Amino acid sequence: MNHFDYIDGVLHAEGIAIPKLADKVGTPFFCYSTATLERHYRVYADAFTGLDATVCYALKANSNQAVIKTLARLGAGADVVSVGEMRRALRAGVPPSKLIFSGVGKADAEMREALEADIAQINVESVPELEELNRVALDMGKKARIALRINPHVDAKTHEKIATGKAENKFGIDWTRAIEIYRQAAKMDGIEITGIAMHIGSQLTDLSPFREAFTRLAGLVEQLRAEGIDIRNLDLGGGLGIAYQGETPPLPDAYGQMVRETVGHLGCHITLEPGRLIVGNAGILVSRVMYVKDGEAKRFVILDAAMNDLIRPTLYNAYHEIIAVDQPGKDDKIALVDVVGPVCETGDTFGKDRPLPDAIKPGDLVAICSAGAYGAVMSSTYNTRALAPEVLVREDQFAVIRPRQSIDELIALDRIPDWME
Repeated sequence: MNHFDYIDGVLHAEGIAIPKLADKVGTPFFCYSTATLERHYRVYADAFTGLDATVCYALKANSNQAVIKTLARLGAGADVVSVGEMRRALRAGVPPSKLIFSGVGKADAEMREALEADIAQINVESVPELEELNRVALDMGKKARIALRINPHVDAKTHEKIATGKAENKFGIDWTRAIEIYRQAAKMDGIEITGIAMHIGSQLTDLSPFREAFTRLAGLVEQLRAEGIDIRNLDLGGGLGIAYQGETPPLPDAYGQMVRETVGHLGCHITLEPGRLIVGNAGILVSRVMYVKDGEAKRFVILDAAMNDLIRPTLYNAYHEIIAVDQPGKDDKIALVDVVGPVCETGDTFGKDRPLPDAIKPGDLVAICSAGAYGAVMSSTYNTRALAPEVLVREDQFAVIRPRQSIDELIALDRIPDWME
């Protein structure tokens, strides 16, 4: 469920008409709904009522500080994968005690900043990283609280570019070496083992891969405890999918029940790291039609948004519903069109053969749905296109939470060498 609805024939974000926002902010822009963010977080968190669990929102999905702060005020922690994300989380009010640092390539400086901030846990993904973290912690006179991220060799049955739990993926420590590496970590003076981490992929729409992975995880906990290694935290990652194109992903309640059945008996604190599930359907990308071009084989609707603003369709062949901001009437003729951007790439296509009003014309607004996750955070300035602004709506109020970058500001980031002056 989201809070983007037609009211009197015009698409609204909560209580604000999208055309009003477009007039104030210009296009393209990302628009997020506070009510949707809050509802999604509460539904997810409530699914784990009765368990000792912390929901740590995965910032990589959408790292705007206003979004983070909205969730932090509800009690969310944060899962971060860079020192930049860590700073964003801390500045947005996430307490260090609810902050998890993941990622396969943490630099020394990032390790030091995480240890100095005294965050809850660092998820270690390789033996070289474990050894380096031990060295850094000893140099600082600290102990690093860690979980080893274990790769369970489970096929998440998702897109190959967002699968993370198979043997050929770069993430985590191989399942077959887990005991050996935990023994090694237990002997390091700069390391405090607190738990096990696991994340098998993103946009999962079936619980069976989760169940298989978590069952293996439970067995590993029991093996480690038998060796005297105290495992008290389980980081289960995120990955539960959303509906982009008619998918029927499991509801959070079903996911929560599966967690209880697989690891609930272990008495561990459980960390959960949803990202897309919280923010994906809480955001849209609003764009204005520039041209309607009739080719020999296709009609193209050319928008002022492009692949630099939302790269998921190009990168993953991802489907995003595209709707007219002015609701078509029941008697309006609908045409199948290719919705594209102005970037000089054939891949700059948001959708092919999409139903939009046959009478759509330059100046009309469209909304690209489910753009709250991996939209603005993956945007770029390709073709020297300035970054689009982000807007947060709350009931009948709105705020620009990232202003539109000007082209002059973008160009001014370049530096000409002295010898060219």
